[in-house]
Amino acid sequence: MANAPQTEPRPSVAALSAPLVDALIANAAPLRLDISRSPCGARIVDAGISARGGLEAGRRIAEICLGGLGAVGLATSGRFPRWGTMVTVTTADPVIACLGSQYAGWSLAEGDFFALGSGPGRALWAKEKLFEELGYRDRADHACLVLEVDKLPPDVLVARIAEECGIAPEKLTLILTPTSSLAGTVQIVARVLEVALHKTHALHFPLDRVVDGIGASPLPPPAPDFVAAMGRTNDATLYGGDVQLFVTGPEDEARALAEGLPSSSSRDHGRTFAEIFTAYKGDFYAMDPMLFSPARVTVTALETGRSFTFGAFHDDILERSFA
Repeated sequence: MANAPQTEPRPSVAALSAPLVDALIANAAPLRLDISRSPCGARIVDAGISARGGLEAGRRIAEICLGGLGAVGLATSGRFPRWGTMVTVTTADPVIACLGSQYAGWSLAEGDFFALGSGPGRALWAKEKLFEELGYRDRADHACLVLEVDKLPPDVLVARIAEECGIAPEKLTLILTPTSSLAGTVQIVARVLEVALHKTHALHFPLDRVVDGIGASPLPPPAPDFVAAMGRTNDATLYGGDVQLFVTGPEDEARALAEGLPSSSSRDHGRTFAEIFTAYKGDFYAMDPMLFSPARVTVTALETGRSFTFGAFHDDILERSFA
C-alpha cells in the first residue's frame, strides 16, 4: 500500500507575528503609541485613542494582522492625480494570512462595547466556521488581536478573550486602532487583498487553488467623523483598490473569478460608502455583501499564463469621498 502523501506543515501566525508585536512595543515611543496593562494583566497598545500613533505604526500593525505572513508598504504612484500614496500588500500565504489571521471575524461584545477582532489571535480561538473550511488552527501560549475601536475594552471582556484563546491574560496583547486615526486608516486600507480573498470564498472558488496575490489601494486622509472615516477607508478599496491573484486550475474558471470579483458586480456600486451607509440608515448588514471587494481585479491562470482583468478605478468617487 502506497504511503499517504505528506502535507506541508501549516505556518503558525502566532509564532511568526510575535517578533513584530515585540518590535512594536519596543518602539512605542517613536511610533507614538501608549502601552499599558489592563487590570487582568493583558497588554494594551493604544494606537490612536489617547496616543497619536501614525502611518508607520499602522503599517506595522497591518503586518501583525497578517500573522507575520505578509509585507505592507507605503509607496507613491501616479495612478490617481491627487491621491498618490498607495498601501501595498504582498503575502507568502494569502489564504492563511488574509483569512486565517487578518479578516475581522471574531465578534466581541460586553455591555455597550462591541468590536470585531482581527489578527493572529483568531486562529487560537478558531471557532468561526471559516477555520473548519481552511482546516487550520494555531497553537501558542500567547496571542495578539487588533480591535478597530475608539475606547478601551471592558476588563471582563479582555479576560474572556484570553480564556477563549487558552492563554494567561498577561500573554494577551490587544492593539486598539480607531477608524479615524492615522494608524487605523492604514491598517484598514491594508485589507485590500483580504477583501478579494473573502469575496473569492463567497464566490465558492476553491481557496486551495489560490497560490499567491498582491494588492494596493490609495491611502485616504483620516476623517474625525466616524462615518466619514469608515467611508473613506472603504472607498479606497471599492473604487481605487487593485488586486492580482495567481490561481491554478482551468483558464475559464480563472476568467469567471476575475469577472465576479470587482466591486462593480454589486448593486450598491457607484456611490460613496458613506452615501450607501446613510441610505441603508446605518444598517451595515442590509448592504450588498458583494460590494466589499477591490475596484479592479486581475486573475492569472498559472497553467496557461493568461490573465483576465475586470473592473475599473473611479477617481471621481474617490475625490468626492476623500476631499
